[in-house]
Amino acid sequence: MRAVPNWAVATAAAAPVLLVTGWTVAQARQPAGYDPIRDTISELAGQDATDAWIMVGALVLLGCCYLAVAAVLHAAGLPSRFLLAVGGVATIALVAFPRPPVGGSLSHGIAATVAVLALALWPAGSALRLPRGPDAAHPDAAQPPWAFRRAVGLSATLVLLALFGWSAYEVTSGSRTGLAERVTAVAVSLWPLLAVLSARRAHLAWATSGVTIVGPALPGVVPPDPLRPADGPDGLA
Repeated sequence: MRAVPNWAVATAAAAPVLLVTGWTVAQARQPAGYDPIRDTISELAGQDATDAWIMVGALVLLGCCYLAVAAVLHAAGLPSRFLLAVGGVATIALVAFPRPPVGGSLSHGIAATVAVLALALWPAGSALRLPRGPDAAHPDAAQPPWAFRRAVGLSATLVLLALFGWSAYEVTSGSRTGLAERVTAVAVSLWPLLAVLSARRAHLAWATSGVTIVGPALPGVVPPDPLRPADGPDGLA
């Protein structure tokens, strides 16, 4: 299994930075009536936004970050990587269906929903592939990186889905749509970074000694690779 490259860590770290920087700069260019608590990020890239290219560029680069991480994060397994890639494509698709000056856009709403749901569900994808308890078939298998353990992955997905539910409520009935959308967007952009750091730390520990992952190393015994998926080698590794 290949290690997580340095550029993947930098790419994952760039995702939340691009997002926050993009909306901060873009909203500073809007008329005085724009309210980041009430108004959405999509309005910054909408058809009537001032300097819409700022938020458009940030969203395209953000989607590319997700796609790049999905391409190399082998520890997550193919189902999770697929969902992360879907989230990246849907994020880019947001700029292809900009929000109109008046009313909503069904295409834009679908792209936004697919993006957030895919990015909320992908942490659970790898966790569901793990055995519920001790793996009798592989008693000497190393523990996976913490971000891909069942309890952690499922908890992350539950939190992200709760934030998505908050955003949906604010869109239909609330007055803090912009705030809910920003909190949710930052949360989903941070998990790829945490997952990459978790996988990198586990691989470095395994490559050097394996002590923190599988216990004391034995002479002549190579500890199991913690990045190897629980159900066998990753076909893309």
